[in-house]
Amino acid sequence: MEKLSQTRAPIYEALEAFRKQRVVPFDVPGHKRGRGNPELAELLGEKCVGMDVNSMKPLDNLCHPISVIREAEELAAEAFGAAHAFLMVGGTTSAVQSMVLSTVKRGEKIILPRNVHRSVMGAMVLCGAIPVYVNPECDDRLGIPLGMSVKAVEKAILENPDAKAVLVNNPTYYGICSDLRSIVALAHAHGMLCLADEAHGTHFYFGDNLPASAMACGADMAAVSMHKSGGSLTQSSLLLTGPEVHEGYVRQIINLTQTTSGSYLLLSSLDISRRNLALRGKEIFEKVIRMAEYAREEINQIGGYYAYGKEICNGDSIYDFDITKLSVHTREIGLAGIEVYDLLRDEYDIQIEFGDLGNILAYLSIGDRPRDIERLVSALSEVRRRFGGPSVGLLSQEYIEPKVIVSPQTAFYAEKESLPLKESAGRVCSEFVMCYPPGIPILAPGEKITEEILEYIVYAKDKGCSMTGPEDPDIERLNVLKGV
Repeated sequence: MEKLSQTRAPIYEALEAFRKQRVVPFDVPGHKRGRGNPELAELLGEKCVGMDVNSMKPLDNLCHPISVIREAEELAAEAFGAAHAFLMVGGTTSAVQSMVLSTVKRGEKIILPRNVHRSVMGAMVLCGAIPVYVNPECDDRLGIPLGMSVKAVEKAILENPDAKAVLVNNPTYYGICSDLRSIVALAHAHGMLCLADEAHGTHFYFGDNLPASAMACGADMAAVSMHKSGGSLTQSSLLLTGPEVHEGYVRQIINLTQTTSGSYLLLSSLDISRRNLALRGKEIFEKVIRMAEYAREEINQIGGYYAYGKEICNGDSIYDFDITKLSVHTREIGLAGIEVYDLLRDEYDIQIEFGDLGNILAYLSIGDRPRDIERLVSALSEVRRRFGGPSVGLLSQEYIEPKVIVSPQTAFYAEKESLPLKESAGRVCSEFVMCYPPGIPILAPGEKITEEILEYIVYAKDKGCSMTGPEDPDIERLNVLKGV
């Protein structure tokens, strides 16, 4: 077998060769290289729409790759230290759901933190798995959920020896990492798989002085958002697997839900981005780390804000911290994170990743520049001066421990009724409620609705959080299980 070379980008190379052939298209897509949709061609450029093509023999097929896509997957697996890598065009949501669906079936248990992304909950609705939640510890000052402690995971494993897998966030949205290596060892010692949601950890595979990656820790599967910190196009992702995972079965699971018309724009962006990270990743992320550390230092000098870093590590529930994440606590300047988020956008033309009730996250990655950091720091200083005040009356707690009554699948498909928000206390929810981003459910199907949760929902709405999930777009009503 020919040795792999990370200088190659086989999908991109095949597309370039195909483009030069000037083939007459009597296949889909119907815009026929942009000729049928001139406004789209003008928006995206002729080269872009010209490369928006369908699967064909020279370009391979994502559902059953045997040539250039297969080679691109092998290169990705080598670059990320995995036994196999699957190119995903349905976002990391698709990768996470394929990972869970490959691991647990109806009625089987999976151990996981409650502060998981909605994609994990969605997978449980689809497959009927039973969640065993390990409630993460919380930081009272920051008001955010932390990682899972090893002792809490061990307790859950011992109490649920029939569980099939343990799922870990690596890292959380805020940059917090659990002791993944120890959790992997625990899971394997009890015959369970360990899965990692690495939507925000692509750079762990290529940077120095960053937390350990899932594959380096021996995890069995990891969903990796290449488009977040890896530089590929939005919606492109990777699913990585270890040596004990059956590649053919995972491919079958992926093909249950992933499109049969994989976008070659997304696939080539994965290919090119993998090559870029494999060849220059360490140098790239060294610069990102320097920018993040500089920004953290400058923001902390403004006063009132707290841009946290590795000093919050405690060796367990905060085993490590991703220093590229510019997470900033805002409550002490008298503003909720979502209020700072809105002010930065509306007053200073700065779009950050998200704001919750007490924190903001500015996402730094390979495309950021030092002058943009200066602009952000200056704007935060102005926000404090112009809009800051006392922190009286601001809600602090971000994590509310759930009370699971029935499985997500049972609740989602059960007979239900719609109630006004205030009348739903004490009932069992049959839908999702979340602030997006980050997309961590406040309520998930099968969980009991409490007064505390309702208070949180109303407060988050009033502060301007973007609420998603329920059937009622205004979130004035909730669907609950009938008669429960």
